[in-house]
Amino acid sequence: MSLRTVTAAVGAACSALVLLLTAPGSASAATGQFRYTYTTDEGYDAVGFLNNPAGGRCVNLPTPAAGPGTVSRAPKNLTNSTATVFLDADCEGDIYYTLRPGAGASDRLLLRSVVFS
Repeated sequence: MSLRTVTAAVGAACSALVLLLTAPGSASAATGQFRYTYTTDEGYDAVGFLNNPAGGRCVNLPTPAAGPGTVSRAPKNLTNSTATVFLDADCEGDIYYTLRPGAGASDRLLLRSVVFS
């Protein structure tokens, strides 16, 4: 085996290692539960929740038994990740609030979507 062959093999191995280290990984899930309250069409308070939500992906909060676009309130972030909640759907708009792991907010904080980091 020549020195040139060994050098080429070492270079290829190093390049492969660099690609492995820089390739993006999948978004990790937040461990735990995210809870929120909403009002049903019948006027009852209901609690919605997300179990182990995916990280880095916006989630529009489901509100079964309520009209489309219903605003939720009083989020409780019982996950191990930071949750950023938005008043608008699709994690858009200028109105948002960040909840650290274990934190919650009052009924005054309104939200329609959330993303975990």
